[in-house]
Amino acid sequence: MASLCNTTTLNTPFTSSTKSSSLASTPKPSQLFLHGKRNKNFKVSCKVSNGDQNKNVETNSVDRRNVLLGLGGLYGVANAVPLATAAPVPAPDLTSCSRAEINPGGPDVPYTCCPPRPDSLDKVPYYKFPSMTKLRVRPPAHAVDEEYIAKYNLATSRMRELDKDPKDPRGFKQQANIHCAYCNGAYIIDGKKLQVHESWLFFPFHRWYLYFYERILGSLINDPTFALPYWNWDHPKGMRLPPMFDVPGSSIYDSRRNPHVRNGTIIDLGSFGEETKTTQLQTMTNNLTHMYRQMITNSPCPLLFFGARYVKGTDPNPGQGTIENIPHTPVHIWTGTVRGSKLENGDTSFGENMGNFYSAGLDPVFYCHHGNVDRMWNEWKQSGGKRRDITDKDWLNSEFFFYDENRNPWRVRVRDCLDSKKMGYDYTPMPTPWRNFKPIRKTTTGKVNTGSLPPVSQVFPLVKLDKAISFSINRPGSSRTQQEKNDQEEILTFNGVKYDDREYIRFDVFLNADKTVNANELDKVEFAGSYTSLPHIHANHNSSSEGIPFQLAITELLEDIGLEDDDTIAVTVVPKAGGETISIEGAEIKLVAC
Repeated sequence: MASLCNTTTLNTPFTSSTKSSSLASTPKPSQLFLHGKRNKNFKVSCKVSNGDQNKNVETNSVDRRNVLLGLGGLYGVANAVPLATAAPVPAPDLTSCSRAEINPGGPDVPYTCCPPRPDSLDKVPYYKFPSMTKLRVRPPAHAVDEEYIAKYNLATSRMRELDKDPKDPRGFKQQANIHCAYCNGAYIIDGKKLQVHESWLFFPFHRWYLYFYERILGSLINDPTFALPYWNWDHPKGMRLPPMFDVPGSSIYDSRRNPHVRNGTIIDLGSFGEETKTTQLQTMTNNLTHMYRQMITNSPCPLLFFGARYVKGTDPNPGQGTIENIPHTPVHIWTGTVRGSKLENGDTSFGENMGNFYSAGLDPVFYCHHGNVDRMWNEWKQSGGKRRDITDKDWLNSEFFFYDENRNPWRVRVRDCLDSKKMGYDYTPMPTPWRNFKPIRKTTTGKVNTGSLPPVSQVFPLVKLDKAISFSINRPGSSRTQQEKNDQEEILTFNGVKYDDREYIRFDVFLNADKTVNANELDKVEFAGSYTSLPHIHANHNSSSEGIPFQLAITELLEDIGLEDDDTIAVTVVPKAGGETISIEGAEIKLVAC
């Protein structure tokens, strides 16, 4: 993403800082996923840090309008923590670690996810990168050779052997437990559960996590150049489970996967737990559409890409960034077992292994999946505009705790993981066809008759989203000049979105469409965006999420569809998963000052 000016504060224990704003030259977003709460004390800082400019990337040939889009308006200023009282999230106090929960409110994970405690927690030093002579280069998983596969299997096998000593932090299960502890409520900071998902901590936490995991694997086979593979799901050639993970009996095979992932099935990057009724070609087309929307359209600003601001003392889950929303979460859902089915031991499945945070690290493909998620961070910063790292000190100074390949404990900071090459690794380049995959097809040649639809005031509040709904909604201004569009973004907001955190959640939003829209074909200009959620631990132990706003920037979509001069437009919301538990307080369109 482009660099955005740092902006506000949010209610979350992790510092999700930098809702940046200066978007003077960023590509215009057709939708923005802003799940963060609004903040009263708003501050903008336009300092940016340049990303690595040395890597060659494909240029985007799509002609896109640059806009000035102020994040202050997008994130609002209603419920945030004053910047003066904000503080970065510290490395967790291991003495606070307790039982993790599989789902909000229970049941508990049947084993402890807490790591071994070092002799003195107060003396754990900050990590310093060891000297290196050669970068570790992560390859696309679908293109590796037999020699690499043998190395990877050997390293993973030796890591599994370390499980014989349950106190060895390098063991495979102990490595998987890292994700369980950080993501399923084991750690407590200032009386609140720590959660690295759905905030700006998502990318840096997983980058550090993979860094140490990779180094441990390399040390076990005496190869300091060994690099993890990445699941290249953003390219048609990689839109299948990498074959090397589908060999029963190998150390990187996991029997707790959905059977549909086998035999070369095309992955659905918008998966919501059920099979999509469409062709393989359409699935791949939808995948590239999702990638374009999430990497280009919806993420011109740092906080839209990374996730909402999360600082010490605030509630977790302030809002996920675009890539965490899609495709990160759907890949987990697509790969894990079907929730409610029976496991080998007779227990009821909660989506194990990949489909639940507590167990995701028990599937070796998890690390391959997150390799590509991490690669998206690099690709995003290479995409131009304001797509640069957050500069908010509360983000840069947030910390995590890990053990290295020598069993030494370390504290690490976000500020030290911004450049993967400085960390000692890079990625084998692959084409990124999604860069030029802006939707151009239209669902209809005309305009939906808004007079035939109920107005927004008659549809909301909505108790449950158990079927597709369409409504008409008034715009605050039409026929706007280019300067007006540059000064103010038009935002469609669904207020007070609540749902059951124990369920898979997804719904899609379309403009100028009715309830008959084919929601399985997303490569249309009317497709505005999707919301997804993987079951996770919530701050208050309730099974219901706290009402959050789901916001979509629609200025570009209105241009593409030809609705710029219309005072009233049609909006359609299509539930894909968990609709029975989804309620929405209301919907509105506002012009947000940039």
